[in-house]
Amino acid sequence: MSRFASLDDIKAACCDLPDGDAAAAAAVQARQLTLTKPPGSLGRLEELVAWLARWQARAMPQLDRVKVLVFAGNHGVVARGVSPYPSEVTAQMVANFEQGGAAINQLARNAGATLRVIPLDLPSPTRDLTVAAAMDEAAFIAAVSAGFAAVTAGTDLLALGEMGIGNTTAAATLSAALFGGDGARWAGRGTGIDDAGLVRKQAVVDAALSYHGITLRDPLHAARTVGGRELAAIFGAVLAARWKGVPVLLDGFVCTAAAAPLARLAAGGLNHACAAHISAEAGHRLLLEALGLNPLFDLGMRLGEASGAALAIPILRAAVACHCGMATFAEAGVRDRE
Repeated sequence: MSRFASLDDIKAACCDLPDGDAAAAAAVQARQLTLTKPPGSLGRLEELVAWLARWQARAMPQLDRVKVLVFAGNHGVVARGVSPYPSEVTAQMVANFEQGGAAINQLARNAGATLRVIPLDLPSPTRDLTVAAAMDEAAFIAAVSAGFAAVTAGTDLLALGEMGIGNTTAAATLSAALFGGDGARWAGRGTGIDDAGLVRKQAVVDAALSYHGITLRDPLHAARTVGGRELAAIFGAVLAARWKGVPVLLDGFVCTAAAAPLARLAAGGLNHACAAHISAEAGHRLLLEALGLNPLFDLGMRLGEASGAALAIPILRAAVACHCGMATFAEAGVRDRE
């Protein structure tokens, strides 16, 4: 399956999701007790190895094939003055990615990951979400399908991110639709909007929520109506990763909001995803709390483009290296606890 024919097809793929390999996770926990360290002394590194093992379905996880996917899309709501940057910047930044000049290029290279950037119909922004659905069904299905198809089985770890001027407005509106609240609760400064712009952005979120009303209660409908192509593609990629046995690192606010509908559609829908960091964007902390996701670090980042997710990859590499490379008490001739 790489392309969906209908919203019902997407919804069906979100139901009865495959579970991870509990035996592989248990094997990791058992090995941890034999390694030359006090039990639990590596903290979350031990939890991360078990998480990787569960979703890779192998007792000794590996990170040989690590990929970063960045999806890019444009938003009609930019015409409402919600960003200090024009929509043209999205395509310009995609070109920068392709030329190797962005932060994500350096971070992916440093992490030993392969980077792929996927622009989604940039010349045709989504519609203004305050007066229309951002995407019709065909556009939404195409974007979800593009994200789904971009994930290849056999990937050891997938880091996800986005680029799209105006997409923090879409993310804030989608978060409010999924978890309640208004523009004042969810909208932040994004790429650095001033005080007047923030008030305007909050009002835009409220206008979109009011216009679409109770129809936003359906998570897929909300993603189509107030999201964006890059958000829909991230959703598709997260869904594909679950079906293809690939653990996922989520980036910041927009990326997390894009994945959030899966958690609303299926209990444990994001169990195969880890929040890489907590963004400085105002709504991200609230969203992570609503989803029950515990970020790995907080460095005050708010760049997007999978930068935080890529920065988390070396943490996971360290966790795997310790788990696979450390000697057991028996191997090292070190006495275990009495």
